[in-house]
Formats: sequence, C-alpha cells, structure tokens
Amino acid sequence: MQAGDLLIDESEIVETFVRSSGPGGQNVNKVATAVELRFDARRSPSLPSDVAVRLMKLAGSRTTQDGVIVIFAQKFSSQPRNREDARARLVALLMKAQQREKPRRPTRPTLASKIRRLDEKGRRGTIKALRGKAGAD
Repeated sequence: MQAGDLLIDESEIVETFVRSSGPGGQNVNKVATAVELRFDARRSPSLPSDVAVRLMKLAGSRTTQDGVIVIFAQKFSSQPRNREDARARLVALLMKAQQREKPRRPTRPTLASKIRRLDEKGRRGTIKALRGKAGAD
C-alpha cells in the first residue's frame, strides 16, 4: 500500500470482517460487511520512528496501548467499499503524519503595540476611577 513516500507491506495490515450496524436492510443481519482494520504503528518496519509517533498522536482514541491503530469502517453496505474506506482513512492518517510541523519562532511585541496597550490601559483606568463614590461636595 502506497502512502506518499511510504510503502507499507500488506502483511502489516490485519483486516477482520464483522456484522455492520449501518445501511443494508436484512442483508446486515446475514453478511459481515463492516471492516476492522488494524495497523501496528509502533512495531512497523515501514515507518520511521518520528512518523510513527505522530501517527499514534493523530489517531488519538483509535490507538490501543500497544500502539495498534484500529479503524472501523461500516459506512457502506458492501464489504469491498468498506474495505476501501478503511484503507483510505489509514492512508490519509499516514499522509498527515508525514508532514512535519513548522517550528514556532517566538516574536516580540512591537513598540507601537506596547504604546497602544498602555494608552488603552490608561483610558480604562480613568474610566474606572470616575466610577467611584461621589465626594462630600
């Protein structure tokens, strides 16, 4: 399976078929159309370690404690379409995990923004000062 620069061996992906609760009418009760796709991101020889870590973080609650990503597809009433859907979702996760985040460069406030902030603070302070109790005049 191709995902951007990565080539993942088919033997690393485990697919099981179970009965779906999605669309399909009476067929749902008879045929196992839903797909449960499992991919072991932590032990995969195809993934660099940094991509594997990002992939597990992106998958979130779909990741088990062992680092296995579980994708459950039951959107369609046919098994092949659910299988394609699960694989497409895995490929999308892998593509996103390959993108590196831009490092944030810390910036400093400009002199003009500091002056604007202090002017506004002064204005608010005078408004609040005028809200005090009336004097004994």
